[in-house]
Amino acid sequence: MIRIDDELAIPEEELSFSASRSGGPGGQNVNKVETRVTLRFDVAGSPSLSQRQRELLRERLASRISRAGLLQVTAQRHRTQAANREAATERFVELVADALRESEVRRRTRVPRAARERRLQTKALRGRRKRERAASVSRE
Repeated sequence: MIRIDDELAIPEEELSFSASRSGGPGGQNVNKVETRVTLRFDVAGSPSLSQRQRELLRERLASRISRAGLLQVTAQRHRTQAANREAATERFVELVADALRESEVRRRTRVPRAARERRLQTKALRGRRKRERAASVSRE
């Protein structure tokens, strides 16, 4: 089981991994060994997700989910397939947890009267300075 948060855990059987050749570091092996790992998760068909969670993932991760409903995460930073598999899994957990986290509702606030008055006073002061400069330039 892959723990996403306190309420959600996804069985590893719902994830599929595939390997391909990576463009990253690897020395002599870079053209022979398949170290890039792509993790795929079927958002649309996952029995672990509630309908609300599915909707949130589809909405918030729209650019990462294919038309078929598959979420893809790729890792190719490391030289070994195992390390990249671990990195892809960690990134998957981060993405899903962030997408499912409810954002706080923003409470509307007003600008305090004192702040509005200070702003108007500084505007008036700036205007006065400019008028005085213009007057002194025209006298010369």
